[in-house]
Amino acid sequence: MGLFRNILRGKRQNSRQHKAAPQPKKQQAAKPLSAEMDANIADLQALLTQTPDLITRRFLIKSTQERAALVYLDNMTDKVAINNDVLRPLMHETVADAEIEHIITVGGIRTATDLYQIEQSVLQGTSVLFVDHSSTATLLDTHGWPQRAIEDPQMEASLKGAHQGFVETGCQNIALIRRYIPNRELKIKETSVGERGMTKLSILYLADVANPELLQELIERIDQIDIDAILSCGELEEFIEDNSYSPFPQFITTERPDSVASHILQGRLAIVIDKSPEVLIGPANFAMFFQTIDDYSNRWQVSSFIRMLRFLAFFITIFLPSFYIAVISYNFEVIPLRLLLSVGQSRASVPFPPVLEALIMEITLEMLKEAGIRLPAPIGQTVGIVGAIVIGQATVQAGVVSNIMVIVVSLTALSSFIIPNNDMSSAIRLIRFPMMLVAFIYGLLGVAIGMLVLLIHLITLESLGTPYFSPFSPLRFKDLKDSFIRLPIWKMTTRPLSARGIQSKKQASDRGDKK
Repeated sequence: MGLFRNILRGKRQNSRQHKAAPQPKKQQAAKPLSAEMDANIADLQALLTQTPDLITRRFLIKSTQERAALVYLDNMTDKVAINNDVLRPLMHETVADAEIEHIITVGGIRTATDLYQIEQSVLQGTSVLFVDHSSTATLLDTHGWPQRAIEDPQMEASLKGAHQGFVETGCQNIALIRRYIPNRELKIKETSVGERGMTKLSILYLADVANPELLQELIERIDQIDIDAILSCGELEEFIEDNSYSPFPQFITTERPDSVASHILQGRLAIVIDKSPEVLIGPANFAMFFQTIDDYSNRWQVSSFIRMLRFLAFFITIFLPSFYIAVISYNFEVIPLRLLLSVGQSRASVPFPPVLEALIMEITLEMLKEAGIRLPAPIGQTVGIVGAIVIGQATVQAGVVSNIMVIVVSLTALSSFIIPNNDMSSAIRLIRFPMMLVAFIYGLLGVAIGMLVLLIHLITLESLGTPYFSPFSPLRFKDLKDSFIRLPIWKMTTRPLSARGIQSKKQASDRGDKK
């Protein structure tokens, strides 16, 4: 009962901690550098034992005749930048009374006096320059780790939108977003998560639009995370969401820069996670998971029709199998006589009750879908198509399931594929199983009760403290223009209230017409 109560309330088990002040993270005691270069290198190598890719390049600075050493991890740095912008100028150029920063031509240069800070920098792909008789090291931005090219997004295909997707490098993803919002109000708040594998997080927002209280709430939730490492976008989402027991996603996950830019312009916050090709958007509401970037490229009449089709698919995916079970098991009087005779004839040779028949087909369909995803693409498509045809026909001929059940399962599967967001589609497919069991026990009354419980949960759910079911509850008429339908863009002059932005007018400029 406690778990069920948490689900209905829409609150996370440790929601009180979200309101509390963030606890300070454990920090390792600083170890200052020595004035002896060899001692500093020895200390660093003692920390990074059994690291064969740690390179130490010793040389002589020509302008000062001082001994120096460049320490970096092989394959984590750009060798061309190291040779041309660091080693060549220091070893061959003679500049009188010149600082090292004036000789080296790399972009990012910082100084450090703490050995543990230097250790973390080396592990993240930074080159470290030690100079003899100096207790300060120079950190050089020579990152050059393996990375893939920018490609078309795989999970969010677009017909008219851009064909650029995020990659696993956070700085490149931020650059893709900046191309869409080249404005000085686009701010970036940087933080990190993880004690062993430190992951860099960048929160992007418009300073004159985003709610500062919302930003502070998000930062506090991130600061409370205590874990070895964050390896994926989904792991971070589970730590900062409001209700961990809810099957519904409470943050938008996207791999499209144009989609992220659109949400930032509405006043929402974007979390760019280094080493992840996905970006988190919050706060999110229920209607956002049924929208795509193509909705704003097509005619508004077409986009509205497709959106209503998606919401219809939501109800079909959840309630069609349970409705079939309830009608066949208990409430068969609602079926027209001719259809009832046809259904009875189809089920005459089926030895199983409707709920078991539905579970067999639904679980089989989920197994086929999972097999198609995990196998190589050419084989996966073949297994999905051939497997569904062969298994469906064989089970009907063997009398295990009826023809009507095959139709119901096929419509359910087709409807689940219409949902554009994969996280929402997975949640909907999961919810239909308890709905089927409730329908088998209570009939249409159970379907009505399940629908009511689902509605209560959606109404009480929150995303970053914002109502999840907005603009339907609380009812906000201004936001309905871009919910289950889309009015012409020239009519949408205000930002959605669910974003909790401090600037409501979209066309506000820097000349003082803010409201």
